[in-house]
Formats: sequence, C-alpha cells, structure tokens
Amino acid sequence: MFEINHQVGIKASPEKIYHALTTDEGLTNWWTNDISGAGNVGSTIKFRFNGGGPDFSVTELVENKTVRWKHSGSTPEAWMGTEILFQIQAGDDQTYVRFTHSHWKESTDFLAHCSTKWAVFLLSLKDYLEANQGRPFPNDVQISH
Repeated sequence: MFEINHQVGIKASPEKIYHALTTDEGLTNWWTNDISGAGNVGSTIKFRFNGGGPDFSVTELVENKTVRWKHSGSTPEAWMGTEILFQIQAGDDQTYVRFTHSHWKESTDFLAHCSTKWAVFLLSLKDYLEANQGRPFPNDVQISH
C-alpha cells in the first residue's frame, strides 16, 4: 500500500483547526467551495469540483485532535478504499497538522498529482486560518495546464 504524507504548522488553535476540518463552513474555506454533509461520525461529506468529486464517510472524530474519513464514493476510482487522517498536535507557538491519505493500491502519476494538490490545499488551510484567505477550488493554485 502507498500513502501521501504531509505536515504543516499553523498559527491557530487546535479548536479552530478542528472546526475547519469538521464543518461545511470550514471545509469550503480551504478545499472546495461546494461541500455538504460534514458532521458527526457516520455522516457522508460530499466534496464537489465542477459537479463531480469524492464522497467520504466520517469514521473517527476526537475533538481538537483527530479527524478520519474513508472514501465512500466511486470517484475518483483510484481513491476507492483510501482513508484520510488529520492529526492535530499543539506546539509551543503553532499547531501541527499531520495529514495522511493512505491505502493507495499503487504508486501512479495520479498519486503524485494528488500529493502535490494535497500540499496546495494544506497551504490553503494554513492561509485560511492565519490570514482568512484560503484558496479553495476553483481558486486554488493550479499545478498543471
């Protein structure tokens, strides 16, 4: 199995980061502007990019510490069976977000593309929380033409 792994330090409280990862309002400010369904464990979040996109079931929430989703849709096909984990850890002068997108079946060009895009969106999360200027899709940094 293969995985994407990133960490970013954010000058925001664990509570604010947790809110940005667990609510429709928070998620629309850094990932994509078309999100519905964020909520408790068992809820399904629908992330849309120009009408299509992945669905994730919320499988674990530990307030201000852990957010875990399991891909529950049929697109993108390469994401089927994958999991996303956000681990939130308070530091001395910032809070660290450790991101993992795991259970990829193979290392492909698409996995490499997604790794870069996840870095872009994690920096959007940072910008949203530090400067209230996230860059969710469709205003995100484009990495290919």
